[in-house]
Amino acid sequence: MTLIKKANISYIIILLFFSFFFNQIFGNLGLNPIDSFFSFNTGYDILNGHFPFKDYWTITGPFIGFVQAFFYKLFGVSWSVYVLHASVINCILTLFIFFTLRKFDLNLHYSFLYSFLISILAYPSIGTPYVDHHAAYLSLIALLCFILAIKTNLKIYWFILPIVLGISFLTKQTPTGYAFIIIVALSSIYFIFNYNFKKFLFGCLGCFVILSIFFITLLITKITFQSFFEQYILFPLSLGGSRMEFLFPLEFSRVIMRFKLIHLSSIILIIIILKNIIDSYKYLISKEFLILISLITFYISLIIHQLMTINGLFIYFVIPLLAAFSHIYYLKYFKKKKYILYFLLILSAGSTMHYTNKYILSRDFSDLSKVNISSAIDAKILHNKLSGLKWITYLYSENPNKEILYLKEAIEIIDKNKKNKAIITDYQFISVILSTYDNSPSQVWFPYHVNPNKDSKYYKIHKEYFLSKMKENKVEVVYVVKPLWGGNDIFQINLNKNCYEINKITEILDVYILKNCEDLKT
Repeated sequence: MTLIKKANISYIIILLFFSFFFNQIFGNLGLNPIDSFFSFNTGYDILNGHFPFKDYWTITGPFIGFVQAFFYKLFGVSWSVYVLHASVINCILTLFIFFTLRKFDLNLHYSFLYSFLISILAYPSIGTPYVDHHAAYLSLIALLCFILAIKTNLKIYWFILPIVLGISFLTKQTPTGYAFIIIVALSSIYFIFNYNFKKFLFGCLGCFVILSIFFITLLITKITFQSFFEQYILFPLSLGGSRMEFLFPLEFSRVIMRFKLIHLSSIILIIIILKNIIDSYKYLISKEFLILISLITFYISLIIHQLMTINGLFIYFVIPLLAAFSHIYYLKYFKKKKYILYFLLILSAGSTMHYTNKYILSRDFSDLSKVNISSAIDAKILHNKLSGLKWITYLYSENPNKEILYLKEAIEIIDKNKKNKAIITDYQFISVILSTYDNSPSQVWFPYHVNPNKDSKYYKIHKEYFLSKMKENKVEVVYVVKPLWGGNDIFQINLNKNCYEINKITEILDVYILKNCEDLKT
């Protein structure tokens, strides 16, 4: 075995272990209940035959929950297995980027370095499975499949591309939708000028495979296409106007300065594009142009996505990626002035250190940047299934033990009541601890963007769905474990006031005793 092959294997092993264990560390360090437990309960529900769209309202993709259920099936239900899911995705992303850079003949050591830096900035920003992260990384892998399809001329990438893109879409609609538009538009240009029936056929076969898997899954789980279409397509589309409000105004400070290092890492690619277009307009239909413009439009789409959401910043992982491709194409066009390459390396390493300190070490995505993380306690005292999690939230940052005691008390009260009950909470691990189904008609509770308000044209559909699930599950009491990010009274939106009586049980626990009213009669 040659030294190069040995080094290649060694680097792969290092990337594999580091990308995995680095995420494991931060996935176990602090949490924000509504984000950190997002799929913890969903995976458990799916494992036990309760499916999204069919059994509870959701506007996020089912893929992440099904994969989590698969991990639970293999390794058991626990927090460690939950974090494992995110760590595996971090590994896959890291290794795929390393593989892609090597396909572009970037030096082995540089390929390792850029991939290593990406593994630090990617999933560790939250550490636990989350739809925005999943969709962004799967969309990137799909984009890299498109790039490799053009670069290598291999048909297999055209087959893989729609499968990965479809999985990404079934994780979250955006930023996948942006990646879909970019890839379809550029693929159309490619096939117009480089038509190859076999490549096109492979792409169609990939589409057939992912669509077949999707419809077979609907059939097996008995999820109706109508419920999927209403919850996942139509209702989210109706929210487009409000999301646009987050995007505008397009101020220089928000769009350029806030993401200045991302823009800086792409300048060489932009210069190369402009230089070649000036030399010849035919460059616009070249394979190289399609590759470079796909990278630039993709990172711009991530910035748009970041501005249009209310989540923490997580897209800085694209800096080492853009710097890596800048490195590749700089060597092609500018073989002199090596100091530019040093600049790219310093930019990548420096930005990684800066954003690691600012967003990852501080757990900014989980709203813990102003919290003393060292005050965290082992969540094992709450339940063995949470063993390994260092519990601290922004809600009780000064006294995490107090939060744990409140939760233990609430869980004991809920467990003692043997009536048919629903559990409404952002702490979506309670039903897992109790080994029961929570009968919640919604995956998460958040007004307007998840649960339609009364002025939404989908309010009636949502209300009918809500009431049908309450009737189907014969719910007699509803426990609300507070606080809810979407408001502690959000559960009431679909019920008339004469249908329930509210009792405050503890500091964080309310119980809704459902009365015999018309809304809930079967």
